[in-house]
Amino acid sequence: MRTLLALQPCSRSSLFRRLVPTRSFHHSVCQQTCPTPPVRKDFASYFFHNDNWGARHVTRLESRPIEPLPTFRETAVLTPKRLLSTYTQLAKARLTVLVVLTATSGVALSPMPTTLPILLSTALGTALCSASANTLNQLQEVPYDAQMARTRQRPLVRRAISPLHATCFAIATGIAGPVLLWTMTTPLTAAIGAANICLYAGLYTYLKRKSILNTWVGAVVGGLPPLMGWTAGGGKLLPTLDYPVKFFLPPFLADAPPDVSMIDNPLGAFALFMLLYSWQFPHFNSLSYLLRASYAQAGYKMLSVLSPQKNALVGLRHTLLLVPICSILVPLSGLTTWTFALTSLIPHCFWVRSAVAFWRSCGEKQARSLFHTSLWYLPLMLALMMVHKQGVDWTDWGIGKGGGDISEDRGEGSQQ
Repeated sequence: MRTLLALQPCSRSSLFRRLVPTRSFHHSVCQQTCPTPPVRKDFASYFFHNDNWGARHVTRLESRPIEPLPTFRETAVLTPKRLLSTYTQLAKARLTVLVVLTATSGVALSPMPTTLPILLSTALGTALCSASANTLNQLQEVPYDAQMARTRQRPLVRRAISPLHATCFAIATGIAGPVLLWTMTTPLTAAIGAANICLYAGLYTYLKRKSILNTWVGAVVGGLPPLMGWTAGGGKLLPTLDYPVKFFLPPFLADAPPDVSMIDNPLGAFALFMLLYSWQFPHFNSLSYLLRASYAQAGYKMLSVLSPQKNALVGLRHTLLLVPICSILVPLSGLTTWTFALTSLIPHCFWVRSAVAFWRSCGEKQARSLFHTSLWYLPLMLALMMVHKQGVDWTDWGIGKGGGDISEDRGEGSQQ
């Protein structure tokens, strides 16, 4: 060793560089012996949209104070105002308002003349069921919500409320909702509300990390609230001998004017369910495309993560399916007059145009446009359905001639 060093005189620094391997040496050796597997092209773009990608100004480790991380932090004191705000966040207020809107629309479109107590009881009972389901969902997803920018400020993630307190809130609302629906409306309405809690907090939440079928289960959950309103208003879900399936043909094909005393049609409940079921796909698929990076980071099995093109295609299919649902199935069931088939065409033009643009480009701008379109499309369609409701004469501000016949027929049936 001394001989070799003597033959090649050098300074102390150059000698150190010769004897000690450098970082570039380690990098070249690792590249030759431990090749990095290629990154899948489908997932490569998601990491550039990561929530922490823009965090360039990161404090160096040397400048951080050396102190142990806190393992326990007490929850903040819950004042009445803060408690109400926390409950609102646990219930997902915006989602609950949309659910209540669809349920009350089912009451308004039901064949029986409704009353204010039934309408308010349905709205409150549905809101309680929705609050329970959303709270149970958040209780199970705390570790995953902490990884997503959209959900990391939820109460359970930031410890604004204890899990025990949230569980008690979920149980209380989960019992109060069905009990209120049972006592003030019908037992069938309460059963649908309880089933929806189990379906959302159980099967849907479980499938979110297991299979892309969670979107289809979630669409069923979204289609049940209008059925709760339909049954609360006295409508039938399944056909019977007394209430068979009836078809209301257009005036130019019908031999006689429609009999509004027969609008208690199980086909109407099916039309409401299909309207809300198909609406879920373009609404949620566009939203999940915008959040696909966060979903991939948290490990959720979403179609927008696995195949963005198929995700847009599924949304387009159900957007196109909504056209015959509103233009044919809804007036054919007797929910509305056939004038609704004409007035609904204008919103459908904007609706289909947004879905086609999203399917062609699969861009975030088009996805955001489709999502915003879905927000005004559903309330507008429900409002048009109530305007064109079969048997309602808005010029007289009351129920048409068939309203009294329906109540009398239903009363005689209940007495028998």
